[in-house]
Amino acid sequence: MPRKSARLPATSPSDKNDLSLQRAMLAAQAAADCRGQQIVILDMRAVSDLFDFFVIASGTSRRQLMAMAEEIDRVLTEKTHAVRLGIEGEGDSRWILLDYGDIVVHLFDPETRAYYALEELWSDAAPVQFEPRSPAVPVGTAGDENTLAEEDASDEDVPDEDAYAPEEGEDTD
Repeated sequence: MPRKSARLPATSPSDKNDLSLQRAMLAAQAAADCRGQQIVILDMRAVSDLFDFFVIASGTSRRQLMAMAEEIDRVLTEKTHAVRLGIEGEGDSRWILLDYGDIVVHLFDPETRAYYALEELWSDAAPVQFEPRSPAVPVGTAGDENTLAEEDASDEDVPDEDAYAPEEGEDTD
């Protein structure tokens, strides 16, 4: 398929009526909330009829990539009622792809991202301006209730001291 045009100027996220752009921005922010790195949004509308946006992000571990994928899916489902059409790379892959029809999210480890170089492959796509909001707010503080809390800052996994106290009359030996 011939390309529609040469590289376009950067897209501004000012069109709030564009649902696919909103989804791309939400996916990028969810990746940022999970400490994703080098987050890029590409406007694919001028170069592809198959999807509107790519969201590309890197993570430093397999666990982080899975956490980003789960958070992106949660946010898009809750806030825009997006239905994920497919997912690839959940196993031992170093690249996770989430397909929502209008947007496709690519989550890579740094080496795999450099190898596939999607930004170069799709260099005719216009980059979308994206600045992540401030880091996630710890649980129990004021702020957006949908932001991720810092993993290590949560007290949810710390057992209550009294949780292991023996009941009155219980044998502790």
